[in-house]
Amino acid sequence: MAVYTQLHEDDLNQFLRDFDLGFLVNFKGIEGGIENTNYFLSLEKQGIQKEYVLTLFEELNYEELPYFVELCQWLSDRDIDVPFAIHDRNGIGLKKLKNRPAAIQPRFYGEHVGQSELTAEHCAAIGKVLGEFHVAAADFYLKRQAHRGVFWWRRESELIAPKLSTDDQKLLKEEVQRFDQLRDNPSDIKVGTIHGDLFHDNVLFQGTDVSAVLDLYNAATGFLLFDLAIVANDWCSNPDGSIDHQREEALLKAYNEARPFTEGDREAWAVLSCTAAMRFWLSRLIPWLDQNSEQKLKDPDELKRILLFRRQHPSQLPD
Repeated sequence: MAVYTQLHEDDLNQFLRDFDLGFLVNFKGIEGGIENTNYFLSLEKQGIQKEYVLTLFEELNYEELPYFVELCQWLSDRDIDVPFAIHDRNGIGLKKLKNRPAAIQPRFYGEHVGQSELTAEHCAAIGKVLGEFHVAAADFYLKRQAHRGVFWWRRESELIAPKLSTDDQKLLKEEVQRFDQLRDNPSDIKVGTIHGDLFHDNVLFQGTDVSAVLDLYNAATGFLLFDLAIVANDWCSNPDGSIDHQREEALLKAYNEARPFTEGDREAWAVLSCTAAMRFWLSRLIPWLDQNSEQKLKDPDELKRILLFRRQHPSQLPD
């Protein structure tokens, strides 16, 4: 989260007139993140003060956002703790402020847990929640192609190849081909709505319990197991790229209890755990190799180390 669009008290008071949430007590910009502008709002109604988050969408446009608004409402209605757009008096959740799409959402409380501090208990908690997320979204009525999915990584891996070493070119090409082979023969691998970016910093905890899953703006239709692999690679990895068996076992067992694995899932896990590492290795490589990039850069070698470990030491899903 970050503040790209500056707001003043008058802007907010005018915006809040459409809602029945009370009057503005104070507000504060939320620093950090790279995509949207976010503010904490304190509103008072009938002597009771409540906290909200106001989001101004800096990259997604009005045509793209209804999918995410509907998904978050769908999940919240099914007891998945995700931010959702609060409706105004006319039943409208997606609004406009400073010529940008905007939404007011409930504020969730909790703490981000650093990657080095994640335990098997944290991993079990997110495994359970992700399984419940996938079950709750199983009959969600909208579909979306991931903007950095298979077509993106096919194209970008070709474009970036001349900038890579021969070994890295080969590694990237092999992983793209492995996924294509899997996609052409998917067996009974479950497909549905995925979060798409469930790294540890997109979750709030109270103790070892998940209090909220945040930032669903990479959600799409895809292999559910790919979503789980993103989590496993981030939540269960060590600095050298190896996977902590205890944390991964806790994650996978808890997920399996919420959404049982299919036989196709078990056959595909070794490939998809590599695919997930490849996808984020590639997305980090692109700005890393662009000397004109102004993005906050994350080390692509972190994901490359995980990918190499996954290839050499494939894990298995529990029964």
